[in-house]
Amino acid sequence: MGAIPCWQIDAFAERPFTGNPAAVCVLDREPDPRWMQAVAAEMNLSETAFVRPVGEGYSLRWFTPTSEVDLCGHATLASAHALFSAGMHPLAEPIEFLTLSGRLVCRSEGDLIAMDFPATPPRPEAPGAELLHALGIEPLYAAKTRFDWFFVLEEARLVRALEPDFATLARAGVRGVIVTSRSDDPRYDFISRFFAPGVGVDEDPVTGSAHCALAPYWCGVLGATELAGYQASARGGVVRVGLAGDRVILRGKAATVFRGELVAAW
Repeated sequence: MGAIPCWQIDAFAERPFTGNPAAVCVLDREPDPRWMQAVAAEMNLSETAFVRPVGEGYSLRWFTPTSEVDLCGHATLASAHALFSAGMHPLAEPIEFLTLSGRLVCRSEGDLIAMDFPATPPRPEAPGAELLHALGIEPLYAAKTRFDWFFVLEEARLVRALEPDFATLARAGVRGVIVTSRSDDPRYDFISRFFAPGVGVDEDPVTGSAHCALAPYWCGVLGATELAGYQASARGGVVRVGLAGDRVILRGKAATVFRGELVAAW
């Protein structure tokens, strides 16, 4: 196999060096999963995506520096941006990704990319005292999604001020922890942060898959079908969300930071 096209792309980013960076590698055949994991560790980003043409669509897999994950929004956005911007897929046609979370469809909408994802609504569940102590919170609402713990706080300033005990969070037995509140900025409807030390990411800059839970929760609370969320990490990023039955439509921008070739094939 020759050199592998690869990109680093900032997803959910209004401009380069904001949002959530992801690496994208486009392959021409099925790779060794151990090689994919080694590449993700080398990239050392929250996720590295591996895209491979399959029939009329594409296989898509996501790896953190330490493990493969079932669903990742920002690296899906980055993958679609790479295919569209490199002319590998026509802008006017949707991209169908085949993933561990089923069929995901991405569409170009001007300077946005829209992604059709499964909703993962939170269900009320009582957390242990150790987890709350690790976060330093007294939530208004506590729940679990398919992947994560989900906590709602009274004020946005409390979300922004969080300084979790990551060692304890890593033992929480889930992929990660979503903490959210109504926004204190009129440009957005809600804010959030996402912590996932158990899969090698202490704080993820902008987490598309977390918005598969944030969208149904906040749309229900606010009586809306279209909202704007801001993930209040150090880099920050905007995710526009909408509900479509048991699906969530996530919209965001992306910016290419660099592109090149990966020569260390398996």
